[in-house]
Amino acid sequence: MQPIHTSIHPLFRGISLIIAPLLFGASTFFWESGEYGITGGTLLALSLVFWIMAFIVLFDLLKEKMPVYATIGLLVAIYGCVSGINFGFVGVFSEVFNIDHDTYLKAAAEHPLSFNLLLFWSGPLFPLSLLVLGIMLIRKAAVPMWAGILICLGAIAFPVSRILRIELIAHISDALLAIPFIFIGWQYITTKHANNFLNPEKA
Repeated sequence: MQPIHTSIHPLFRGISLIIAPLLFGASTFFWESGEYGITGGTLLALSLVFWIMAFIVLFDLLKEKMPVYATIGLLVAIYGCVSGINFGFVGVFSEVFNIDHDTYLKAAAEHPLSFNLLLFWSGPLFPLSLLVLGIMLIRKAAVPMWAGILICLGAIAFPVSRILRIELIAHISDALLAIPFIFIGWQYITTKHANNFLNPEKA
């Protein structure tokens, strides 16, 4: 049976790689005192649906040279995306039901295991997955080196901006991720053999 990731149409691969960081970056513009709110939370959650597909596409570039990492790493990355979607829901529900940040943290303290599994422990897996993936893409020359470096820099800047809740750093982080992902996505849309273009050794 053909693996699901190899049967994805190149156009949809490219569109997912482009939409994911664009929606992700757009969500930051709707921050309210460091919180996502209804609009920002919605955009964040939707972006992470496309991030899942983006991860599938990029891990696909490594599946022949690093099959174990490509499989386990993808699972971890998807778990991080699900956590990000949960953070989006937190933003939406907090504004809808007028739940302030302190109340939210107090409620989380009463149910630590669930909140840690769904949010706090799993949340860092998203940027960590990006960082490790960027390093592996560089090591295996699966994408241009500059693209891999930007992915790594964006992955490092992402948690810093979210922990400190500094919008400027958040926008920089979003841009660092958007540039390489849009570039790679565009190759899938416009290049007949995008995998060979991104990874010349396979050509």
